[in-house]
Amino acid sequence: MRLRFQTFIVSWSLILGISLCHNRAMGQEARGADVIPLHAIVVGQDTIPVITLAIFDVVAKMPKALKKEHERWSRLRNAVYVTYPFARSAARVLKDVNTQMAGMSKKERKAYLASKEKELKAQFGDKLENLSVYQGKVLMKLIDRETGQNCFEIIKELKGGFNARVWQTVAFFFGGNLKSDYDKQEDHDIEVIVQELEMYQQYRAYN
Repeated sequence: MRLRFQTFIVSWSLILGISLCHNRAMGQEARGADVIPLHAIVVGQDTIPVITLAIFDVVAKMPKALKKEHERWSRLRNAVYVTYPFARSAARVLKDVNTQMAGMSKKERKAYLASKEKELKAQFGDKLENLSVYQGKVLMKLIDRETGQNCFEIIKELKGGFNARVWQTVAFFFGGNLKSDYDKQEDHDIEVIVQELEMYQQYRAYN
């Protein structure tokens, strides 16, 4: 009888303990539509929320010279990202044009170039007109990189020397130069950005 009574007491003690723990947990549980689940630890009888903050760097204010260099680099990088697709397109178009005109007469060449120029203006005209003078200068460098010819040489070859000189004069007044050549050493920063862009495009194509 005594053993049965002790078993009864122990059983009720366990039930009561479980019930109290459950009620305490329910009392600490957030309710309502704005519930935000959090990790927590239990210290004694208290449940304390634990939040892990994102890692961040605390740095001193950027020196003036470094800030100026960062702005220069950012401007150049943006210009390359904007204009590089146009330079690639120019290389493809020039290769196609030279192939198509290989067996044409002078009259046929003139008609073909006129139609091609109209087509290209419709496709790229608005986009190129929206480029800044600085972006235009970078574009001319990149066209030489992609085609092996500067813009003056391309215009002279396709449209004649007179047209090339006219456009060179126009470019001069806007601070540009159609004869801008691409030099991997002189234009090292542009080359670095182009390599970065090509690597990014290859990564996207692969994935």
